[in-house]
Amino acid sequence: MKKKWTADKTRMLFEKPFFELMFQAQQEHRKYFNPNSIQISTLLSIKTGSCPEDCKYCPQSARYKTDVKKESLLEIEKIINAAKKAKSSGSSRFCMGAAWKNPKEQDIPYLEKIIQEIKKLGMETCMTLGSLNDIQAKKLSNAGLDFYNHNLDTSENFYSNVVTTRTYQERLNTLNVVRNSGIKICSGGIIGLGEKKQDRIELLMTLSNLSIPPESVPINMLVKIPGTPMENNKNVDPFDFIRIIAAARIMMPKSYIRLSAGRKNMNDQTQAMCFMAGANSIFYGCKLLTAENPEEQNDLKLLKKLNLHPEYQKYNTSKKFKYNSLVSSLKINKNQYYNADIS
Repeated sequence: MKKKWTADKTRMLFEKPFFELMFQAQQEHRKYFNPNSIQISTLLSIKTGSCPEDCKYCPQSARYKTDVKKESLLEIEKIINAAKKAKSSGSSRFCMGAAWKNPKEQDIPYLEKIIQEIKKLGMETCMTLGSLNDIQAKKLSNAGLDFYNHNLDTSENFYSNVVTTRTYQERLNTLNVVRNSGIKICSGGIIGLGEKKQDRIELLMTLSNLSIPPESVPINMLVKIPGTPMENNKNVDPFDFIRIIAAARIMMPKSYIRLSAGRKNMNDQTQAMCFMAGANSIFYGCKLLTAENPEEQNDLKLLKKLNLHPEYQKYNTSKKFKYNSLVSSLKINKNQYYNADIS
């Protein structure tokens, strides 16, 4: 298959003058999405710590000494209650992560049950569980799983500097397994791992040149956790990060581009520029697995300042999009948005 985005074409995009890049990203964004709408997800760790992988950014790895407290697989009642709370707070998608290299066969029936129960709440579901085989993916698909998250993290060339317990090709294989099962893909990367500009170019090229680009593309800024090998990495320049958001929007115009980990360390202006560059999804709530996230009230204030409304709909990439604002359609917590103090 001929690549849509070549190295030269992508490099030219990255080197565009900042405001030209932003303008092009805005044009692409408005073709497929309402520019004043934000899809909100909540992420819950359903099994925490003791991961056998050695991802150098992750505090859940059993190889590093961090403050993360180990927790076994959560009881289904706790997960469902968390999903209900997330929905009442404005989330339309409930994402669940388990610190595994891959789920075991005995775990699948429990995961199927969780998916089915959350679907009854009228929410989209997403899971990140490590590698999947064809049978496991098909079972999760049949249970109703909407999205599966499996990030590429960085470029193939830089990948071995970040992870050695899983190859880049293994990650790509899992994405193929997920796609073939009928589950939509959520896959992105982390900026600030020590990668070079070329690695960022190659990451977006790989994602955009998949047979079908990921429907959801989380772009994370490294959260530097004490005890991990990357705790002293250099900070990412906010304008470099905004450029990556804009490039991702242009290269994958129909995808949700999610402003993910690292928002806690971004000021309102940086986040606003990311939304202007085409980011149209965030994680909501004080925790992203184990990393800190902005408080809900702070997000409500920011959304109100920017006149952005939470999206509440099934996934849709049609030019003739349909969307329902939580602000106008939900009675639950409706006033929480309108009464957010922005003084």
